[in-house]
Amino acid sequence: MSLNIVISNDDGVYAPGINVLFEVLSEIANVVMVAPLEERSTTGHTLTLDHPLRVVKIKENTYGCSGYPADCALMGFGHIVDKSTVDLFISGINRGANLGQDIYYSGTVAAAREATFHNIPSISVSSAMDFESNKAPNNEYFYTAANFIKKLVLADIHKHIDPMTVININVPEVLENEIKGAEVTHLGFRKYSENIDKRTDFRSREYYWIGGNYNGHNNDAGSDCSVVEEEKISLTCLNLLSQTTEEPSKWRRFLDDLI
Repeated sequence: MSLNIVISNDDGVYAPGINVLFEVLSEIANVVMVAPLEERSTTGHTLTLDHPLRVVKIKENTYGCSGYPADCALMGFGHIVDKSTVDLFISGINRGANLGQDIYYSGTVAAAREATFHNIPSISVSSAMDFESNKAPNNEYFYTAANFIKKLVLADIHKHIDPMTVININVPEVLENEIKGAEVTHLGFRKYSENIDKRTDFRSREYYWIGGNYNGHNNDAGSDCSVVEEEKISLTCLNLLSQTTEEPSKWRRFLDDLI
């Protein structure tokens, strides 16, 4: 019997990453996509409680939602698909890494976290694409991530994810044959300049942009940041209530058997 998988993201329903994931997983599972109608990056775990949500059917098994990523997760398994039939929830493939403290800002991770709160095994997955990169072809990097997720699904990963745990996966910006392995990691720390730019509009009124440049990460061996920089896939167990010492060891054994 095919698995029933719901997918979402924060880049939006038309983003290439989620559509590559939909294409690849549809080869092995029943997949339903419920994603934001517009980009909702870096919106964290926002839920829309003060105005209605609207859902648009884009095509068969693909829906756009006016809300945020966590709203889309709820809409997916709370309305469009019978929650009791969902075997796995996957959020991604995000364009740009979700490493270190990024997980607290990430709409991608938030969608998976919302599903986890409802006892659905959940994965968030990101491709560590640099938005200023001129590498081509970009979609090939999404296929690198999608094919790894496909491998995990075929290995019944949903049976290995403990309650209240999100599996956060980051894939380096390389082609599939250039991946140098996969490791179970812990969260690192990324450094940003956190600039706030002050500007003036045409009516001479002040406004601000929160910006800042990425300035690298702490040199922490075994962290998700370091492993992705080594062109390896990072798998981090995000336990939402507590972290047991058994979790990383279990996932190392799982990856060893897979790779």
